[in-house]
Amino acid sequence: MRFGIDRLLAESDLRRPLAGRRVALLAHPASVTERFQHSLDALAATDGVELTAAFGPQHGLRGDKQDNMVESPDFADPNLGIPVFSLYGEVRRPTPAMMDTFDVLLIDLQDLGCRIYTFITTLRYVLEAAAEHGKAVWVLDRPNPAGRPVEGLRLREGWESFVGAGALPMRHGLTLGELGQWFVDTLRLDVDYRVIDMQGWQPEQGPGFGWPLGERSWINPSPNAPNLWMARAYAGTVMLEGTTLSEGRGTTRPLELFGAPDLDAVEILETMRAVAPDWLGGCRLRPCWFEPTFHKHAGALCSGLQIHVDDPAYDHAAFRPWRLQTLAFKAIRRLYPDYPLWRDFAYEYEFDRLPIDLINGSPLLREWVDDPRAETGDFDRLSLADEAAWREERISYLRYG
Repeated sequence: MRFGIDRLLAESDLRRPLAGRRVALLAHPASVTERFQHSLDALAATDGVELTAAFGPQHGLRGDKQDNMVESPDFADPNLGIPVFSLYGEVRRPTPAMMDTFDVLLIDLQDLGCRIYTFITTLRYVLEAAAEHGKAVWVLDRPNPAGRPVEGLRLREGWESFVGAGALPMRHGLTLGELGQWFVDTLRLDVDYRVIDMQGWQPEQGPGFGWPLGERSWINPSPNAPNLWMARAYAGTVMLEGTTLSEGRGTTRPLELFGAPDLDAVEILETMRAVAPDWLGGCRLRPCWFEPTFHKHAGALCSGLQIHVDDPAYDHAAFRPWRLQTLAFKAIRRLYPDYPLWRDFAYEYEFDRLPIDLINGSPLLREWVDDPRAETGDFDRLSLADEAAWREERISYLRYG
């Protein structure tokens, strides 16, 4: 198969509309061609492409920031001499001066298929700026490694943030190119938008179910996104950022496991199985011990669970990471009613709302976890209605298969 960047480089007809226009690129460390050349360098060496600027999202264009929520500065590319603007530094929205440096913005970002991954919000912000300033935006499409499944409550009105770009469920099942068209339509943007489609992407085909295993190597789109297995679990484990539990940062398996020093993981797993066994399908859960070298509980031995989606037991249709992680919170609350589960700190430029609520796009999940009378059926009724509505809404945006 071919990603959008590879088709643009190989097919001169696709590049023809760029002739005589100034081109900028929004990219990150995973923005590489099939030959492992960074997209910025590949475009700079391509006839008919006049590169005049570049942009980097969270973690930077080349991947300069390792921890979460660390800003990147602007700089001049040492080889190309063009300005590289940070959209996760002094600003998150491109300024008029930044917009003046190009006519067409190419976006080549590997997404994870989860609403709170900040590249989605950056996509929205640049589309809005392009509409305001009369610029064109092209998305060079890449796979959604989580595939087409839909899961989670949709973001409620008024809960938009840098980790909540719109009324999406946690797992939206769209590619970045498809999402861009959804933003254009729902925000009623008057913008010259186009997608350079992938060729041969088959999101329902195993064993990758979204990622072309055996055809393309995985390259971290952000420092703690080291493999496909993390991408599959991320729509659930990302919620750990809003809790006092370790999400495995500071270990070799970030966002595939969770735990804390003062918990009994075996007891938690038994409670999860007793409360909602059907929420645990499609994966294996293994009690384990781990000691983070940095971040939450650094240097402390944690009792936890690892989510395994890398063996024959994996069932793509049955695996529901958002429900699995929610169930873990519910089990902890039942076993430890007074446990300080929810972390309260400044999260992604928000200071007045709990991170767990920002992540979920409303307080509904937290309120369900904390209510001892609330049952799984109550939560499912809310979630299933949102998921069904989104599946219907997204039909017209599906570009592949």
